[in-house]
Amino acid sequence: MVKRMQLRRMVDEIEEKFPLRPYVREAFLSVDREAFVPPGFRHLAYTLDALPMQEQQWISSPLTVAKMTQHLELEKVDSVLEIGCGSGYQAAILGRIVRRVFTIERIEPLLREARERFRSLGMSNIFTRYDDGQRGWREYAPYDRILFSATASKVPELLFDQLAEGGILLAPVDEGGLQILTRYYKRGGRISSEAIEPCLFVPVMDGTQR
Repeated sequence: MVKRMQLRRMVDEIEEKFPLRPYVREAFLSVDREAFVPPGFRHLAYTLDALPMQEQQWISSPLTVAKMTQHLELEKVDSVLEIGCGSGYQAAILGRIVRRVFTIERIEPLLREARERFRSLGMSNIFTRYDDGQRGWREYAPYDRILFSATASKVPELLFDQLAEGGILLAPVDEGGLQILTRYYKRGGRISSEAIEPCLFVPVMDGTQR
């Protein structure tokens, strides 16, 4: 009961800064962030802070996850590809909204822990892969939505190839040293984009790490 109240208070705090669509709000209320936070930081699980985890990585602020989720425009969406699984929290939120989530992580220990969280929470519609996410996941393409959770100077062309017609790709892009959250649309086989807002993400890295 206490956790439920803390979770609801966290969602209310998000909405004070960024109004949520009802389906996004419900997704946040159905995923316990504490399950994705390292034990030493569980007392901060329901704050809006980004928190450190192993391998010098971070679990994003719930506010950031909310923005990324809503900017994907997920109503009636079937499949999402996430580049950068991290703790698995973003994938868990997506999994409450869409039928299938495919998530890739380049750091093996992070992916191993995320898989265990998904298993223990009974999240059977999230599919994971250990790989360099910049290559995408061709076997299950095309995807209705693609979420790129690391900052790049340019989105790899093959990710646009794996995006369905009419789909959206959301990515932080480095523009002259400033990270800009950018939404790309694929229409008639052509890519257009719009800048949404400044953001802060870890930089994209090449290859995998065991």
